[in-house]
Amino acid sequence: MPDWEKSTLFRAFRHRNFRLFYMGQIVSLSGLWMQRVAMNWLVYRITGSPLLLGTVDFMTQIPVLLFGSFTGAFLEGRNLRKIIMICQTISMLHALTLAILTLTGVVEYWHILILAAVIGTSDSFEVPARQGFTIRLVEDEQDLGNGIALTSTLFNVTRLIGPSIAGMVIAVVGEGICFLMNGMAYSATLTALFLMRFRRPLVSEQTKKGVLEGMKEGVRYVAGFLPLRNYLSAIALVSFFAFPYMVLLPVFAREILGGGPRTLGFLMGATGLGALAGSVRLALRKSPVGLGKIMAVSCILLGFTMALFSQSRLFPLSLLLMACLGFFMVSTLVSCNTLVQTLVDEDKRNRVMSLFIVCAMGITPLGSLNAGWLASNIGAPTTLLAGGIVSLLIGIWLLRSWPVMWVLSEPVYKKKNLL
Repeated sequence: MPDWEKSTLFRAFRHRNFRLFYMGQIVSLSGLWMQRVAMNWLVYRITGSPLLLGTVDFMTQIPVLLFGSFTGAFLEGRNLRKIIMICQTISMLHALTLAILTLTGVVEYWHILILAAVIGTSDSFEVPARQGFTIRLVEDEQDLGNGIALTSTLFNVTRLIGPSIAGMVIAVVGEGICFLMNGMAYSATLTALFLMRFRRPLVSEQTKKGVLEGMKEGVRYVAGFLPLRNYLSAIALVSFFAFPYMVLLPVFAREILGGGPRTLGFLMGATGLGALAGSVRLALRKSPVGLGKIMAVSCILLGFTMALFSQSRLFPLSLLLMACLGFFMVSTLVSCNTLVQTLVDEDKRNRVMSLFIVCAMGITPLGSLNAGWLASNIGAPTTLLAGGIVSLLIGIWLLRSWPVMWVLSEPVYKKKNLL
């Protein structure tokens, strides 16, 4: 038996399909993070406007809010691998189109807005499908929490790699090469999906409910179970007030810290380093016991760190605070993801996870638009300070509610043999 199969940290690697997906995603997600940095820098270079910068992020993620609940019910009983492959192909074509427009020098702001809406619509199907698909890759539910944390670790390793490379590539040859590299990187995940083999059929034989009926049932189920309702409400509020900090980083890099694309790359890389540490910490956990308290405390410290970053004018201090911010951000997000995944009934998983995606991602574009508007009127530092204070208050509310939520969660974990 390989050493990683015995390891607590890598126990989800016992599953071949999970390993394949993980390896493909290392390449694809590194390219995606390169594109995010390049996209933000390109928009800010063209427009010089925090509001227009926030608008692009809004257009990228608003389809998740508009279609997220629908797609969760739509995906029930469908071949998730095929849907992810279609969405990955659309993402590849999106990146290559953006590369061509940028490298030929004809790119304009409206091009970016239209392409942002296209990729956002694709993501509104792919992200919920990916959440449900991960369950199929980790066949033993005892390894599920580890698989979720390892996936977050992967996301944050690439967040460390991608922006660092992007900052250098943009400075030397411009944004277009970043888009081109991202377009080619999608082939890694497509190859991994093609090579997977499953012992059970991917398409459920259960009777499909109508999409509208499925959506209503999922909402009623969450509304009727206090822990799920509180965790999803908290992550939705944090997504609106705290998570949009990333859209304002180009403003901090250039206007507050007096840097350029490399400064932006270092700031995002520091966030990725902190987020990686947070993911590894959660991957080492063997049980969901106490995750609710971890989510609450992380939310409090996320707000406190964001408030400090908003007032920093020293680049080394800002880097340190960004690393801390990444640590607490991923601790909040992954704790919530794991709590929802482990508490939900199997027959409602896709619908509930689509609600999680709406709360964790779909609300963020509204927050980005709000943050861009506020930053244009009261400045980026004051905007982040306010978001940090709200996040801190949300964490305090969660911490006070946690004992009651644990009493309700404990029977579910015992039924699933997770305690």
